[in-house]
Amino acid sequence: MKMLKCLIVDDEHLARTLLDDYVSKVPFLEKVGACKNAMEAMAFLQNSHVDIMFLDINMPGFTGIEMLRTIQNPPLVIFTTAYSQYAVESYELDAVDYLLKPIKLGRFMQAVNKAAEIMKKNEETEISEPKQSDVQSIRKDYLTVKADHKIYKINFRDLIYVEGMREYVTFHTTSKKIVALASLKALEESLPEDLFIRIHKSYITSVTAIDSLEGNQVEVAAKMLPVGKSYKDNVLKIFTD
Repeated sequence: MKMLKCLIVDDEHLARTLLDDYVSKVPFLEKVGACKNAMEAMAFLQNSHVDIMFLDINMPGFTGIEMLRTIQNPPLVIFTTAYSQYAVESYELDAVDYLLKPIKLGRFMQAVNKAAEIMKKNEETEISEPKQSDVQSIRKDYLTVKADHKIYKINFRDLIYVEGMREYVTFHTTSKKIVALASLKALEESLPEDLFIRIHKSYITSVTAIDSLEGNQVEVAAKMLPVGKSYKDNVLKIFTD
C-alpha cells in the first residue's frame, strides 16, 4: 500500500500530539502537517497534497464543518470531536468517519483502515473505468465541449480560466460558465502552453488574463486565484521573462 499523507487539524495541543503519535504507529500513514485552526489548514491545503485530514469540529472562529463546506476538492476527512451531536451533519458531508474524544487507538485504526480502503477503490476505479470526457475536440484557436445537451465552441480568446472539481471542470469564459466531465491534467497537456498555464492543482488560467501576482495568489479578471507551491516558479516566469 502506498503511503497516505495526513494532515492534523485541532486547536488543542494534546489532541494534536495524540493523533501525531497514532499516525506514527501506522506504517502506511505519513504526517505532512499539523494546524491549530481552520484558516491554517486551508492555506496548507492550497500548497500541499493531503490524502486524509483529521479534522476537529469545535475550533474557535471557524469550525471544522464550516471549513469542509468551504473548500473545494477536499481530501478524505475523519472528524475528531468531543461532541456527539455533530455526527449526522458530518456524514452528510461525506466524512469517512467520526471519532469521539478521547480517541482510542483501536477506534482510530478502524477509521484509518476505512479511509485506506476508500482510497484503494478510488484508484482501482480510475484505472479500470476511465470516464468519457465531454471535451469533444481541441483545435488551434478553440475547443468544443458537450454540456447541457449542447455542444459549445469556446474560443481561446474568450476562455479566462478552468476550475477543477473532482472529475468535473468549469470553463469560465467572458460570457458564461460551462460545467463538463473532463480531466484538468488532460487539459493541461492539450491546451496551447503559450496561451494557458497551470497555476494550482485546481486551476488552469489564460496567460493574458493574469493581471498581477500577490504572494500565493494571482488576480485573474478581478478574481483572486490560488497559486500552488509547485507551480509558482512557472507563474513567476510570466512576469520576468
